[in-house]
Amino acid sequence: MQNIIQNINKAFDHRIRLGIMAILVVNEYADFNTLKELLGVTDGNLASHTKALETENYIKIEKQFIGKKPNTKYSATKEGKKAFQEHIEALEKLIAKT
Repeated sequence: MQNIIQNINKAFDHRIRLGIMAILVVNEYADFNTLKELLGVTDGNLASHTKALETENYIKIEKQFIGKKPNTKYSATKEGKKAFQEHIEALEKLIAKT
């Protein structure tokens, strides 16, 4: 049992970070408003959780302007996809064992 728990990644403990990664693993990218709408979170909440994932190098954040409007685009890094997959596998093994 200890082995399984070791692979559970603390970076994905929070439901918002888990949701961000789930969206970004199945989509090439998502913008700020899309993530906000899909997850039902506030601007500040989303910003702090995306920053935490960026710090871990699990997501990449690109800021640009479309016309005169700012646009922030998020994508999962290769490292982030691998870490998320390992996290999901650990959860599945934990569930299967209990």
